[in-house]
Amino acid sequence: MRAARLIKMVLLLQSRPTMTASELARELEVSERTVTRDAQALSEAGVPVYAERGRAGGYRLVGGYRTRLTGLGRDEAEALFLSGVPGALREMGLEDIASAARLKVSAALLPSLRDAPRTAAQRFHLDAPAWFREPAAPALLPAIADAVWDDRCLSARYRRGESEVVRELEPYGLVLKAGVWYLCARVCAAGTEAKRTAAKEAGAKGAGAEAFRTYRIDRFVGADVMEDRFSRDEGFDLPGFWGEQAERFARSILRAEVVLRLSATGVRNLPYAVDPVAARDALAGGAEPDATGWATVTLRVESEEVAHTQLAALGPEAEVLFPATLRERFAADARRLTELYGRREG
Repeated sequence: MRAARLIKMVLLLQSRPTMTASELARELEVSERTVTRDAQALSEAGVPVYAERGRAGGYRLVGGYRTRLTGLGRDEAEALFLSGVPGALREMGLEDIASAARLKVSAALLPSLRDAPRTAAQRFHLDAPAWFREPAAPALLPAIADAVWDDRCLSARYRRGESEVVRELEPYGLVLKAGVWYLCARVCAAGTEAKRTAAKEAGAKGAGAEAFRTYRIDRFVGADVMEDRFSRDEGFDLPGFWGEQAERFARSILRAEVVLRLSATGVRNLPYAVDPVAARDALAGGAEPDATGWATVTLRVESEEVAHTQLAALGPEAEVLFPATLRERFAADARRLTELYGRREG
């Protein structure tokens, strides 16, 4: 533990001209007294750490000293590619690994380039969770993340409706969507007859994409990382799989149809009012605009109630032609609006 801290201290001093004791203590998560002892230990070991006293003082390396302890380990290199999503790293328990990797990269850079990480962070930040939702990392996420990184089978219990289901999974990848964590995995097909039956139920036949399923991690009630490792299907494409799953899910819940007339403004605004996949399909299959500039399209929607709420955002730029019940809803809305705005204050 102390050896790792000493190495981190050297890398910090190598990446910055001078650091105060309080800055080092904050970065290393120790007291200033421990920083003083560590600096003395480094000096005794031959690392030229120089302490400058006074208000403008601090610690620095002298004589152009450069450590060779900058090689990235596999876990650090993998975590470095996730450095743009600090919240996700923290929730998966990889924050310290990523921090060490960034320090090693900074230490290896030329002095003129050492401010590159800071200037990049000032210009780009990814905030994954959705608005108006308090992000909460599932308690089992770090254990599941460990299984994903180590290609270890996972014995999992998760909620399905009112019951709990037990599965042994091959955890392939994690996805963070609008603040919600998902696991992409397939059921272990090898082993007991019970395992083979579970795999068959989950559709795990062969190594194709159809063998994989998506699980919401906040529905897991138990997750034990097993000793057994699984052989990863190198043909599995996590971004591609997730994209297909997301589009398939969006289409699966669109069980009703609405026929609309849309103005040119309505055509432009439709993707912002309804599901983008549904809007894309509707506009692609719609007729050309008529002489008045209005186009007729067939839109798939989740339900008439949902369509009523969504299409209200288009206001007078959309006219419902079918179903008649939805058209009557909007006619009733129009009558109420006319009555409301037609009133004159006496």
